[in-house]
Amino acid sequence: MNNYTKYFQVLYEDNHLIIVNKEPGVLVQGDKTGDKTLNDLVKQYIKEKYNKPGDVWLGLVHRLDRPTSGIVVFARTSKAAERMAEIFRKRDVQKTYWAVTKNKPKNKYGKLTHYLVKNEDTNTVTAYEFPVEDSLKAELNYRYLGTLNEHHLIEVQPITGRPHQIRVQLASLGCPIKGDLKYGFPRPNPDGSINLHARRLYFEHPVKKEPIIILAGLPNNQFWEQFLNLDDYEIKDDMVPFHHSGI
Repeated sequence: MNNYTKYFQVLYEDNHLIIVNKEPGVLVQGDKTGDKTLNDLVKQYIKEKYNKPGDVWLGLVHRLDRPTSGIVVFARTSKAAERMAEIFRKRDVQKTYWAVTKNKPKNKYGKLTHYLVKNEDTNTVTAYEFPVEDSLKAELNYRYLGTLNEHHLIEVQPITGRPHQIRVQLASLGCPIKGDLKYGFPRPNPDGSINLHARRLYFEHPVKKEPIIILAGLPNNQFWEQFLNLDDYEIKDDMVPFHHSGI
């Protein structure tokens, strides 16, 4: 199974769900590049681990942009897929991201509301302060966690789940994410990633009805790992049975 670790690490696995920590640069589902996808890789992992004959069924619950890292949830049964889709649709899920920026937000915390329009030709999103034709409302809460080596760590909890939402909303705040050329950062990261990481996820298991708390370890590089010093998240005793985390 070790050949999968450069693409993802399994954070949680049962008969209903498999939740992984995606490495930056891995495509979640197919596009015109034809590159191998996380969807295909996780299917292959399950097929090999459980010696499954034939095709493996896997339902993608939500997506992450290719240059982003962190938590991705898959359903292993159609029943779990339907229930997870409903959990995300009703927003009965708490998603927490970490973003590193060069500019510091003026306020330590706040709420951002924009109206987003996606250009399918360029695969970019424009944020407006007011509703425009074909726009979708996007909301998030953010909190400034601290500064290290002239870079700033911002914790983001999206309320809605729009394409490129965090990237374009933080850029609209004057804080484009490190490495994100598409939304105004001046220089790319050497590996083509951006410093946006799906860090935590909390929801009720669709079948077991237990709380599930997922914590995804940061990408394995010194720049990212220094920001662990700014983490103020606490694991309380009553959370331990339900807490699942990567290294």
